[in-house]
Amino acid sequence: MKASELRELQAPLKERYRAAPEAALVTLRAQGRLDAESLTCKVETGRALVEAGLHPATGGDGLSACSGDMLLQALVACAGVTLRAVATALEIELRGGTVSAEGNLDFRGTLGVSREVPVGFRDIRLRFDLETDAPADKVESLIKLTERYCVVYQTLRTPSKLALSVRTSSP
Repeated sequence: MKASELRELQAPLKERYRAAPEAALVTLRAQGRLDAESLTCKVETGRALVEAGLHPATGGDGLSACSGDMLLQALVACAGVTLRAVATALEIELRGGTVSAEGNLDFRGTLGVSREVPVGFRDIRLRFDLETDAPADKVESLIKLTERYCVVYQTLRTPSKLALSVRTSSP
């Protein structure tokens, strides 16, 4: 896609959102189904059903997707798409490249071995290895704008309000 095509594609959306800011508020949803027989949750992705389960470090068999891995995958996907869109808008030629994320967890927290150990990632590292001849200042702008506009990166960086609710039913 060329920069002009991206601008043409997004122009009516931007204009609509300027004129009616409430139209820009979209609710995304995810849903999973608990398995009655195993410690898994089947998550609908829109294209496939992913069975999430325990990580081997918490007793899982490694056959099911780990939600921690899925979080990193969501970050990689969002950062990759955002980077490509920003590169297109800035007319920076990318011949290819990779996006990778890794994070460190101390499973003593999630297993309740130690109350002093937080549950969750201690740190997450996102890396881009880009195949480009763009000058360093252009690449720096590309990365700054990718960081600014990547939804998953920004959500992890500055967590949103999170609410939890429960409904129960009997058979």
